[in-house]
Amino acid sequence: MKAIDLRSDTVTKPTSAMRAAMAAAEVGDDVYGEDPTVNRLEETVAALFGKEAAIFVATGTQSNLIGLMAHCERGDEYVVGQQAHTYKYEGGGAAVLGSIQPQPIDNEADGTLDLARVAAAVKPDDPHFARTRLLALENTHGGKVLPLDYLADAEAVARDRGLALHLDGARVFNAAVKLGVRVERIGRHFDTVSVCLSKGLGAPIGSVLVGPRDLVGRARRWRKVLGGGMRQAGVMAAAGLHALEHHVERLREDHDHATLLAERLADIRGVRTDPSAVQTNMVFMSVEPDRAPALKAHLASRGMQISVGPTIRLVTHLDVTREDVLAFTDEVRRFMVEAPAPVAGVHA
Repeated sequence: MKAIDLRSDTVTKPTSAMRAAMAAAEVGDDVYGEDPTVNRLEETVAALFGKEAAIFVATGTQSNLIGLMAHCERGDEYVVGQQAHTYKYEGGGAAVLGSIQPQPIDNEADGTLDLARVAAAVKPDDPHFARTRLLALENTHGGKVLPLDYLADAEAVARDRGLALHLDGARVFNAAVKLGVRVERIGRHFDTVSVCLSKGLGAPIGSVLVGPRDLVGRARRWRKVLGGGMRQAGVMAAAGLHALEHHVERLREDHDHATLLAERLADIRGVRTDPSAVQTNMVFMSVEPDRAPALKAHLASRGMQISVGPTIRLVTHLDVTREDVLAFTDEVRRFMVEAPAPVAGVHA
């Protein structure tokens, strides 16, 4: 039985071609700047985004953190979405390690931040307040793509108020593929962009922060302070280079599989999902809360993994085929038909 894991696009396994590229990688000491494969990865990603420089790090959380710390000093503030990964899911690192105050704003349903609220959140130049220095956005956000005209408007608002801009672009290649543009078209609106290689692109590890040379230089210092200097990291960088060369355009397949997944789930009685809301590789579904744990157990018994919460997020990726989507939705249908729904007030 093939395992089908829809919990996240971080669960992918390196392909045989990627493993071969890793095994053949030329390496050196990256802390000395002597790993040729890391250097090539950094140069490649910087060029893709039209930026001066880049730095390779182990994780997206670290890439975002050193980006925020390069932009902001102790006691500064960044404006960020209430549901943004940098604010909600990265351990409070900016506040804990950078002494940077977050100013969260509720995300809109489409993943954007209301720019009037962003402008209103910028603090006056007064010693009573933290200094608002940075606007941080996320693309994609919950699988939603930020429109290009919105990015231009966000940049205009930020520049008018003296703010720099950082993008958590963990899935920025998904956004670019959906929009039909090069990633530079998205990245041009931001001073720095964090780019993840280990989600939809399928590398086993690694993210890259791109931006101006001086900011990336500060970020490199913070990487060292945070314990992130790496040595013969070319083995990992080779996986990222392979992913950039071979796994970007194929993201369309993941998007198509997510649409198919949502359409089939929408036809199952007792499952709630909206196929029209699917833009990239994420589908959000819900069932009656009392049935969710049993559904998870039923799927697990058939080698299928999901995460259960108030809403169930399903993520398609490199290791999920069309046949897997059909098999998964067949099992969900079987469960919803055959497993009796709990009777209100009656507990096993």
